Amino acid sequence: MRLTGKEKFAYGLGAVGKDMVYMLSASYVLYYYQDILGVNAVAMGVILLIARIFDAFNDPIMGVVVAKTKTRWGKFRPWLLIGTITNAVILYLLFAAPPQLTGSGLVVYAAVFYILWGVTYTMMDIPYWSMVPAFTESGRERENLSALARSCAGVGSALISIVAIIAVQALGTMMEGADASAVAIERTGFKWLGLIVAVLFIVLTLVTCICIKEKSSVDMETASVKDMFRSLIHNDQAMTMVIAIVLVNTAVYITNNLVIYFFKYDIANLSWQSDYTLFTTFGGGMQILAMMAFFPLLRKAWSTMKIFYISIASAVAGYIMLLVMALSGTRNIYVLFIPAFFIMSAVGILNVIVTIFLANTVDYGEWKNKRRDESVIFSMQTFVVKLASGIAALVASICLSIFSIGGASTDEVVTEVVRASDSSVFGLRMTMTIIPVIVLLIALVVFRKKYCLNDEKLNEITAELANRKNNQSV
Repeated sequence: MRLTGKEKFAYGLGAVGKDMVYMLSASYVLYYYQDILGVNAVAMGVILLIARIFDAFNDPIMGVVVAKTKTRWGKFRPWLLIGTITNAVILYLLFAAPPQLTGSGLVVYAAVFYILWGVTYTMMDIPYWSMVPAFTESGRERENLSALARSCAGVGSALISIVAIIAVQALGTMMEGADASAVAIERTGFKWLGLIVAVLFIVLTLVTCICIKEKSSVDMETASVKDMFRSLIHNDQAMTMVIAIVLVNTAVYITNNLVIYFFKYDIANLSWQSDYTLFTTFGGGMQILAMMAFFPLLRKAWSTMKIFYISIASAVAGYIMLLVMALSGTRNIYVLFIPAFFIMSAVGILNVIVTIFLANTVDYGEWKNKRRDESVIFSMQTFVVKLASGIAALVASICLSIFSIGGASTDEVVTEVVRASDSSVFGLRMTMTIIPVIVLLIALVVFRKKYCLNDEKLNEITAELANRKNNQSV
């Protein structure tokens, strides 16, 4: 039986809340602790990367736990709800650092709660994506639901990109007063924004859990973490997509981490918050439009593999344009929309495509290894996306440290903007454009050489799996 519109809508709402939380953490934790609270940039980068390395052990374990879970509500929904509630609480605490903490105490606080955030995010992210193969048929229905979920995730990410800084300023000013220092306003603003996002996250996940039921779930032999890693390694297509997802997301997150510094310290005008919000609003809008409109249109004419190549080329072109404009001293926000269009449209489409490709590797693994490990494979998606954010944060923090950007916290009221030195802004521009281009080109080479699951191969695999099931039932 095919999914109803209500079920699709409910599943999509879960993605909205999930990626609101993820975007707030991925894009603003470094800024919150380094630029607002004054924590050393490199220390923060190391914390973010260590947390992701920890996930290398935590995520596969969670995949095994999900695979072994059997309850009257299914094996996915209980963990989806538990993970959401705990992650929402940790998110709030992450952006509500006690004012009395300074120095090493603040570093320890950031490390503990960021690691806990990653653990609890895994608890709900793995079952969320693992549900896709469990209650859809392979082929178009799965592809369409994956595209819908990714589109809704893009909506959640875009909402945070659009409202975060403006909301922080508004909430902070309302709570602290217009005469408060910039640090006090931003610190309080992030605390209240974290609380609002946490509550929305719980509400939207509840809708998903109430409306979605696991229509079918493949029984699979549970295994140790060692067995699961071995199974993943034997699935060469899953490994290829894991590498590609790490590279693509690393490129994107480097820019996401640094673009706020670009507006604050490079463009550097009194309305930088408004310009930054306008820029991210446009970029988020293009990402959503790409997921919901551009990808379906392109899919009518080309295969997903060809669309992947087009998207990489679009992102690279956008980054090059952004670098040229930055080096030429462009300050017009509307001119900067041009590279944003090419980059963010490509990001939106790539988010949909890599999820489809990863879902396809579940069938490939069953066909090749006679084992269906959807929880494990999708647990690797959770890990690699978070690993990418950790690598990107480390790269960004090294850039901020080397070029002495940000981190100059003050309790005084700021009445004028501070522009970084010419050498600092040059380093910032190069880091947020050239490094992503190099990383995307590496992803292109890896994908082109290793990934083989085109439409013809997938049809062959689907037919073979159907024949096996028929033979077993006879």
